[in-house]
Amino acid sequence: MHRKELPNRPGAGHSPSSSRLSSHSPSSNQLPTKGGEDPDVRFLAENSDLSPRQARELIREHGHDRDELLRIARTMKAEG
Repeated sequence: MHRKELPNRPGAGHSPSSSRLSSHSPSSNQLPTKGGEDPDVRFLAENSDLSPRQARELIREHGHDRDELLRIARTMKAEG
């Protein structure tokens, strides 16, 4: 189909959600991921048994060092 044959849809492809998603990998366009937009929250939630909420709290308390966060998350997993 040529461009001239496409229907005119003002604003199509320019919505905030489509521009936000286009900067991510194609797999992120399919389903929401654990942790939303924060890659550190997503990483921690996917690589431990923590919920995104717990991961967010842990990052807020201990910073963004992934090795340290995983070490603490394993401790929390063992305790909880």
